[in-house]
Amino acid sequence: MAGMGKRMRPHTLTTPKPLLPIAGKPIVQRLVEEIAQISHEPIEEIAFVIGDFGQEVESELIAIAEGLGARGSIWHQQEALGTAHAILCAKSIMEGPVIVAFADTLFKADFKLDDTKDGVLWVQKIANPEQFGVVVVDEERNITEFIEKPKEFVSDLAMIGIYYFKDSEKLKEELQYLIDNDVIKGGEYQLPDALRNMTQKGMKFAPGAVIEWMDCGNKNATVHTNQRILEFNRDKNWVSQTCKQENAVIISPCYIGDNVKLKNCIIGPHVSVGSGSVIEKSVISNTIIQENTVVRHANFANSMLGNFVQYDGKANDVSLGDYSSHGI
Repeated sequence: MAGMGKRMRPHTLTTPKPLLPIAGKPIVQRLVEEIAQISHEPIEEIAFVIGDFGQEVESELIAIAEGLGARGSIWHQQEALGTAHAILCAKSIMEGPVIVAFADTLFKADFKLDDTKDGVLWVQKIANPEQFGVVVVDEERNITEFIEKPKEFVSDLAMIGIYYFKDSEKLKEELQYLIDNDVIKGGEYQLPDALRNMTQKGMKFAPGAVIEWMDCGNKNATVHTNQRILEFNRDKNWVSQTCKQENAVIISPCYIGDNVKLKNCIIGPHVSVGSGSVIEKSVISNTIIQENTVVRHANFANSMLGNFVQYDGKANDVSLGDYSSHGI
C-alpha cells in the first residue's frame, strides 16, 4: 500500500488511500478482515508495506493487525519500483504460507484456501480483459499463463491483486531473481514475472473465484464499493445510538457514525456518514461523508466529502477533500 493514490485526489492529499473509510471502516481493515475469514490458519503477522505515511498512520495500521489477534509490522518502500520490489521490502518476516494483497481492492468470497496447490490467485470474470492482467488456465484448472492487458482475447479471468503462496521462501527466491537480473518493465519489477517463472518450474497455481470484486481506485469506484458493502450488510443496523435526529429520514442501508446530527434531511440509500458530522436541510444518496463535516442545503448523489469539510449549496456530483469549504 505504498502508492500515492493520485487517482483518488484530493482525498489522498491528507489520508493514504487504504485508510479511506468504506461504511465506517478503512479499506485496508475491511480487506484484512475478509482475508482472515477465508484463512484456515490463524494469521500470525500482518506486514504493511507503505510509503512515508507518518507515525499516526503507522500506529493505526498496527492496531488493525492487533484487532485480528496478529502482530503488526511496518515496512517502507522508499522508491516506486513495482509490486515485486514492494513485497520484498517485508522479506525478513516471510516464512511458511503467506497471503499477498494490494490494498486498493475489496472482495467477497466463500471458499477455503486449497493447500494442495502451491498457490491460489484470486480472479474475477470481466467484460474488458484488455484493461487488466489476466490468467489462462488448463483443463485441470491450473494457471498456465499470465498476460498483462492482452490486445487480443486470451482469457477473461482478471487478477484482482490477492495471492496465496504455500511456501513464501520460493516466492522470495523468484522475486529476488527479478531484482538481481534486472527483469524490469516500465521502470518497475512486476509480480506476474515471478509468477510466470514459478509456473514454468512446475509449480501449480489455482484460480480462486470471488463472489464480487470491488475496486477502490478512484472516487466513483470507491463510492460504488461503499454501496456494495452496505448492501452486503443490509441486515445490520449501522446507525449509531448517539446519532441525533430531528425531522430526518434515513433510507437503509446506511452507515451513520457516532454523534452525527441529522436535521430536516433525507439520507440514503447507500450513504456513509462519519462521526461528528452534521447534515441539515439536505437530500443525499450514494455518498461517503467522512468525520466532522458540515453539510447544509445540499442535494447530491455519487459524491465523496472528506474530513472537516464545510459545504453549503447545491450540486449533483461532488468530490471534496479534507478541510475544504464550499458556499461558505
